[in-house]
Amino acid sequence: MDSAVRLDHRVIAGIIGEGSRVLDLGCGEGDLIAILETIKDVRVQGIELDDDAVGRCIMRGLSVFHGDIESGLMEYPDRSFDWVILNQSMQETRKIDFVIEECLRVGKQVIVGFPNFAYIRARATIFFCGRTPVTSSLPHYWFDTPNVRFLSIKDFFGFCRRKGITVIDTKYLGKHRTVGILPNLLAQNAVFVLTK
Repeated sequence: MDSAVRLDHRVIAGIIGEGSRVLDLGCGEGDLIAILETIKDVRVQGIELDDDAVGRCIMRGLSVFHGDIESGLMEYPDRSFDWVILNQSMQETRKIDFVIEECLRVGKQVIVGFPNFAYIRARATIFFCGRTPVTSSLPHYWFDTPNVRFLSIKDFFGFCRRKGITVIDTKYLGKHRTVGILPNLLAQNAVFVLTK
């Protein structure tokens, strides 16, 4: 796979099996969908709230519906997808309990990717500069961020334990490669594979 492809997209594409049925929630302009269709020959559908992003997906020939994932996935029966992806959108979701529950209902397995707010550079910016961090994985200033959740890798493990969610696998991501040690400190992003 091309090294110009975002690391989180490469990692997720490596997890998804050939020919799978995939639902991508908060799919943006469809970059991950396009990769999965091309490389993994999957049947993938996206849901996106932003009208402009939906329009760009449709112009690319991608199957994307306009919708708000926080109102649920009622139109989808239980286990209707092999995979549900919630990548880089969980931290923008207010009803996270409900959304994760819905993901686990309609998908056999769920992939959740999010920025690690406990990343060392974020910690250092707060500690030494006394300011809200802006990093490559947290590119927005406090006044224009879409994020409503600020969580670390440890926080998400705790959430899964409390909710009885099984973590099948984890991948910890730096800027250009995966991180093998001290992920809560050294990883900019995390990708979790979940099931009930």
